[in-house]
Amino acid sequence: MAKVISTLFISADGVAEIDPDWHFPYFDDNMGRAVAEDYDTSDVLLIARPTYDSFAGAWPDREAAGGDDAPFAKQLGDMRKVVVSRQPLEFSWRNSELIQGDLVDAVTALKADAGIKGILIPGSISVVQQLLAAGLVDELRLLVHPVAARKGRKLFDEGDHPYHLRVTATEAYPTGVIRVIYAPAGAPGQAGYDDAKEQLATGS
Repeated sequence: MAKVISTLFISADGVAEIDPDWHFPYFDDNMGRAVAEDYDTSDVLLIARPTYDSFAGAWPDREAAGGDDAPFAKQLGDMRKVVVSRQPLEFSWRNSELIQGDLVDAVTALKADAGIKGILIPGSISVVQQLLAAGLVDELRLLVHPVAARKGRKLFDEGDHPYHLRVTATEAYPTGVIRVIYAPAGAPGQAGYDDAKEQLATGS
């Protein structure tokens, strides 16, 4: 079954709506490598309409320009892109399609597709929030910036129940950015919680 992976730049106070003023000063080769690793996990991009518009407005031109980031731009162009939108779209970027039907049902079907290696959600906070609530996110890959944004949309919305997570990997960069990879974990008293604690204790 294909993994659903969310990859996000995030501030220390949980803001995942990027502001260039607090994001770009911390972007370096380490972060670029981490981002590339995230994209290499998957062959399908699942993105909300605003993220698609941003990507489609930049990456095809960068691919055509043939600069240093042209290989990555080509990788994005070659990937299947499933766009979440309430409005019909006319796509100008190759391999793009509109999600069919309900988001949760569509992602459940994508996860079960034997021909799909992985499903990556870059940004697209609203999509991530809905899939977290449905229990369909397998990994949260966060690049936590050493800055309190103090404004902007946060990753986690308000709800009746907490999301219990376990850390599967961490990495600290000279800029102060910390890469943290989380997977879902059972809550205390629920199945899977003791297994998660044992994995953390043994480092497995």
